[in-house]
Amino acid sequence: MRRKALGRGLSELISGEALARTRAVLEVHVDKLEPNPYQPRQNLNENTLEELTLSIETHGVVQPVVVRRTDEEDVYQIIAGERRWRAARRAGLQTVPCIVQEATDEKALELALVENLQRDDLGPLETANALQHLVHEFGLTQDQLSEQLGRSRSTIANTLRLLELPQPIKQALAEERITQGHARALLALAAEPERMMALFARIEEEGLTVRETEALTREPERSDAESEAEVGESGPPAPQPTDPHIEEVKRRLRDRLGTKVTLLPRSKGGGSIHITYHDAEDLDRILSLIAPGGPRSYTTLR
Repeated sequence: MRRKALGRGLSELISGEALARTRAVLEVHVDKLEPNPYQPRQNLNENTLEELTLSIETHGVVQPVVVRRTDEEDVYQIIAGERRWRAARRAGLQTVPCIVQEATDEKALELALVENLQRDDLGPLETANALQHLVHEFGLTQDQLSEQLGRSRSTIANTLRLLELPQPIKQALAEERITQGHARALLALAAEPERMMALFARIEEEGLTVRETEALTREPERSDAESEAEVGESGPPAPQPTDPHIEEVKRRLRDRLGTKVTLLPRSKGGGSIHITYHDAEDLDRILSLIAPGGPRSYTTLR
């Protein structure tokens, strides 16, 4: 049986048995600590690091750094608390308090990831890369990630999909020129890369909101000839009125299912709902939301 969800606080990430074994906090020389190669956070905010340094100069390191042993004698690898260690070095401290935890590579990444998630220290792409590492290197499924990290299945899936974006869009997201909401909206155009890049350019040039971006992804693509024919001599046609009820239903379905949803009402009543999925795993995710308790995989239905 896998461990319970880790989204509960760093103190709960370490088992009671482990805490009992490490009740005495160990003072470790700063030069005997090395950063975690699985650290999900790729960029340290210089301003917050300086603030932490000033705090440590005044109060010392209040919360111990969580570490694990390495093959080298008396050398430890940081699992959680790399910022505290770096700030302590800046503050001129010779040692920092540490708790030694026995941890596999998988658990070391889980602990580091959950600490950063709870502190809201990670950017969306840093989170996505860490999740992908857990999937590729340790074979975790999205369901297991959801259970381990205390995040919904749809949140895990949507975060991982950010890695499918073209590099210019990922760069803009990393630099906070666009928001995660913009990025997720653009993913609706994954099958139309030219439209995606054109809309991305408009977001940056015109400052489109997330809602405006979502609306533009739902507009059907029209050729230049069609656009010119519609304009004609009388100018552009008046926009067709949208049913606010239909738009609200689409929004609720899209938010619930975490994917593009299209409603096609008929003039005589009734209609159809078109739900987009991107691969077999995404279909399983949507199926679990629409019809929970059924087969775990759509392959069992074939």
